[in-house]
Amino acid sequence: METPRPRSPSSLGRDLLAGSVVFLVALPLCLGIALASDAPLISGIVAGIVGGLVIGPLSGSHTSVSGPAAGLTAIVIAQIATLGSFDAFLAAVVLAGVMQLGFGILRGGFIAAFFPTSVIKGLLAAIGLILILKQIPHLFGHDIDPEGEMSFVQPDRENTFTELWRTISDLHGGAMLIGLGSLAILMLWDRIALLKNSVVPAPLVVVLFGVVGSLLLRELVGGNWIIEESHRVQVPIFSEEGGVTELLRHPDWSVIGGSPVWIAAVTIAIVASLETLLNLEAVDGLDPLKRDSNPNRELVAQGVGNIASGMIGGLPVTSVIVRSSVNVQMGARTKASAIFHGILLVGCVGLLPAWLNEIPLSALAAILIVTGFKLANPKTVRQMAERGRAQFLPFLVTVLAIVFTDLLVGIIIGLVVAIGFILRSNMRNPLRVFQEKHVSGEVTRVELANQMSFLNRASLHDLMHRVPEGSHVMLDASQTDYIDPDIMDLIVEFREEVAPARGVKLSLKGLKKHYDSLEDHVHFVDFSSREVQSSVTPDAVLQALKDGNERFRTGTQLTRNLNRQITATSAGQFPIAAILSCIDSRTPVEMLFDLGLGDVFSVRMAGNVARDKVLGCLEFSCVVAGAKLILVMGHTKCGAVTAAVNLYDREQTVAEATGCDNLGVLLDAISEAVPAERLEGRERWADAEKSAFADLVAARNVERTIETIRNQSPSLARLEREGKIAVYGAMYDVATGEVEFLPTTAPVSP
Repeated sequence: METPRPRSPSSLGRDLLAGSVVFLVALPLCLGIALASDAPLISGIVAGIVGGLVIGPLSGSHTSVSGPAAGLTAIVIAQIATLGSFDAFLAAVVLAGVMQLGFGILRGGFIAAFFPTSVIKGLLAAIGLILILKQIPHLFGHDIDPEGEMSFVQPDRENTFTELWRTISDLHGGAMLIGLGSLAILMLWDRIALLKNSVVPAPLVVVLFGVVGSLLLRELVGGNWIIEESHRVQVPIFSEEGGVTELLRHPDWSVIGGSPVWIAAVTIAIVASLETLLNLEAVDGLDPLKRDSNPNRELVAQGVGNIASGMIGGLPVTSVIVRSSVNVQMGARTKASAIFHGILLVGCVGLLPAWLNEIPLSALAAILIVTGFKLANPKTVRQMAERGRAQFLPFLVTVLAIVFTDLLVGIIIGLVVAIGFILRSNMRNPLRVFQEKHVSGEVTRVELANQMSFLNRASLHDLMHRVPEGSHVMLDASQTDYIDPDIMDLIVEFREEVAPARGVKLSLKGLKKHYDSLEDHVHFVDFSSREVQSSVTPDAVLQALKDGNERFRTGTQLTRNLNRQITATSAGQFPIAAILSCIDSRTPVEMLFDLGLGDVFSVRMAGNVARDKVLGCLEFSCVVAGAKLILVMGHTKCGAVTAAVNLYDREQTVAEATGCDNLGVLLDAISEAVPAERLEGRERWADAEKSAFADLVAARNVERTIETIRNQSPSLARLEREGKIAVYGAMYDVATGEVEFLPTTAPVSP
C-alpha cells in the first residue's frame, strides 16, 4: 500500500470542503435508507457517524466514505422481520462485524483482486444512472420515494420509471425552481474558469442558494411556492432532557442462542464485505492519484465499524460508492474528509437540526444528478465497447441488472456473467498451440495457460488426442503458475500410455516445479547436430532460413533451451549453412533467421566482399565442417556500399576521403558493382534517389560476390555442381527485418 503523503494546509482545506459536501449528501441518504429499511431514522444517522468517526481513521483508503448502504436495504427489512425486532437485528449486526474483523485478520480481502474490471466499471455507471433516475423526481418536488432508496421496485410498489411518470403530475413550483436553479449553478460553475478555480465548491453554494431561496419563497411569495417540510431534509429534533441518547437502541442478546440471528449475521457479513470490496476497487479507480487501498485493512475497519454501529443502534455499514464518488469529485486527498463528514453529522444533527431541516431536497438532488452524469460517462461506455464482447457484455449486463433490480442482485448478476465469459474463454482458449519447424523437424508446442484448472481438462484432453500419430509434442508450462491435480493426472496418463501407444514423442518443459515425478525433458533437437546436418538438403536449409526470418519478423521465435545448446555444442558444431554478411547489417544472422547455437558459420565483412581470407572461411565451412548452403547477404542502407558509390570516379582516394588507410581495397571491390552508365546527373539526385541507387548497387554486389566465390574457389564450385551445396544471395531490409532472397543463377558447368 502506498505511504500516505504528508498533509499540507492546502490538502487539508480541500479535505474539509469535500467532507462538508459529503456531509450534505450523506445526511438525507442516511435518513432515507433508514426509512426504506423500516428502521428507526436515528439508526441511519448513527451508521453515518460510525462510518466517519470509527471507520474513517481505521480505513486504509484515502477517499472511501462509509455509512449505511442502500444495497443492504432488502436484507435489513427481511432480517428485522425474521428476528422480530430491531434490537434483535442489532445483535446480528454486531456478530457480522466480528465476522468481518475475522475476514480481515485472515486476509480474506484477496478476493478483491479477482473482481472483473467490467463489473466494477458497470457498478460505477449503474450508480450514476440510478442517481439520475432516482433524483429527477426530487429535483421537481416529487418526494414520495425515500431519498436513500435505490432499488428498481420501490416499497410503495412503484418502480423507478413509473415514479418518473408520476412526477409529471406532481410538480412542485418552489422545489422545481430551486432544483433547476441549483442544476444551472452546478453546470455553469464548471464552465466559468474564475468560479471553477475558486476555493468555494459549487455544492456548498447550491445548498446556500436552496436555503435562502426557500426562505424567500416562504416570506415573499407564499402559496403553492412554499417548500413544505415534506420537501426538505427531515432530521429528528431531540428533546433537551434526553438528547440524542433517548433514541439510541441496543442489541437484544437474548436471541444469540437461536440459529436465525447467526444466519442473519453471516448474510450481513458476506454481503457487506462483498459490497465494500467492490466499492473499494471502484473508488480506487476514481482516485486521481491512483492509490491502492489494502482490502484486508478495510475489512478490519468495517468489522470494527459494524460492531460499534450495532452496539449503539445503527444500521450495518459498508463503503458507499455515492458518498465516495462525491468525495473524490470534490477533490478530497486524505481520509480527513471522511472523518470530518462524521464530525459534521454529530455536531449538526445534535446542535443545528432546525437549520438542516431548511435544506430543500431538490437542491441536494441537483448535486447527486451532476455526480451521476460524471459516473455514467458516455466515454466509459465507448471504451468498454472498444474492448470487445467479453468486456462490454458483462459491463452492460451489470449496468442493466443494477438499474432494474437493486445494487446487490445486480452485482451478483454482473459477476456471474463476467465469470461466465472468463470460463468460456478459459475453456475455449486455455492453450496456445504453435507449429515449430526446427532444423530436426516439426514440433507442436502447447503452451499451457497461467492457471490450469479442472475446467481446462476437456480442452487439453481433446488436443492430446488430436495429435497425429508419430508426431512430436512439447507441453510448455514455463509460464504456468498453477496446475490442477486433474490436469497433472491427464499429462501423466498421456506420457505413460497414450503417447507410446500412438508413437508420439512427448517433451516436457516447466512441469517439474508442479510435479516432482515429472522430469523436464526435451526429446527433439533444437540445434544442428551431426545427424541433422547429414540428413538435411540445401533446399531444406534454404526453407529453414526463410521460415526463421518469417518468425523473426512476426515475433514468433522458436522455444529453445540455450543451456542445453551450450553444453551440446561445447565439443563441436555441425553447421547447416555459412552466411557471409556485412559488418553493419544491424543484427546477427542467428537472430535474423531464428537459429540455434552452432546452426551456422557466420562470416562478416564490410560490403560482404569475398576476399581470399573470406573464401578460406567459406571453404572450411563447407568442405571440412559440412555446411550445405552458402548465403551471401547484403542489406539496405549499407555504409560500405554508400561510401563506394559516393567515391566512385572521384579525384580523392579512399584514404584521403575517409581517413582509413586500408579501406580502399574493400571499396574498390564494391565499386565494380556500380553501373557507371546510370550515374549521370547524380549531383541533382534527391536523398531518396541516392538511397535507392545504393540499395541497387548492394544487390548487384551480392551477385558479384557469388560470381567471385564460384570463379575463385574451385572446391566450392565443385560441391555446388555436384549438388552437395547451394549458393544463394539475399538482401536484408534493415527497416522491416525482411530478407529477400535473390533469383538464383546456375553454377558454372564442369
